[in-house]
Amino acid sequence: MEHLSIDTIKTWERFYRANFINCLSGFKSANLIGTVNKDGQPNLAVFSSVVHLGSDPALIGFINRPLAAAPHTINNIETTGVYTINHINPSFVEKAHQTSAKYPVDVNEFEAVELTEQYIDNFIAPFVAESNLKYALKLVEIVPIKHNNTFLVIGEITDIIVAKEWITTDGFINIDKAESMACLGLDTYYTATPIAKFGYAKATK
Repeated sequence: MEHLSIDTIKTWERFYRANFINCLSGFKSANLIGTVNKDGQPNLAVFSSVVHLGSDPALIGFINRPLAAAPHTINNIETTGVYTINHINPSFVEKAHQTSAKYPVDVNEFEAVELTEQYIDNFIAPFVAESNLKYALKLVEIVPIKHNNTFLVIGEITDIIVAKEWITTDGFINIDKAESMACLGLDTYYTATPIAKFGYAKATK
């Protein structure tokens, strides 16, 4: 084992350092966030910072980078108040990753990477039709994180699209059957294999 101080890490080349630090938090869910701007222009971007915040109400958060680096998704969410989160599957993982490119604001990433927009009644933000597990959200709050100029975007789930057979009798979703992927670092994707499932833990002493 090697002991690395943060002072040493700060001397590393920028992208090497970013890759290294991004791996420390371990595997993260791989998602595409679908939005639309005030003029109806769809936007699609890959995010690996999606996190469960609560079940009642059903809240999901994600971290948006500084506005100068990634303005389109958060601007659209602020404008319309709605968005979708779509799990990434192996069948379109390369296309999903391509949405991380910095496309101009007037480019529809669905068209640019050849993914399909999907809509449900009375909801203007697009889903990814190819995704096997996806959900719609309404904006609850955007929390600025002053230390690094990022934002925690909090949404409440309004609609979910999932195959009934992937839901067990206790409400657990077998996302491995949905072929939902995980990612590590900035550009490496994984499929999941269940190892064990345990019941509710209780103190024995």
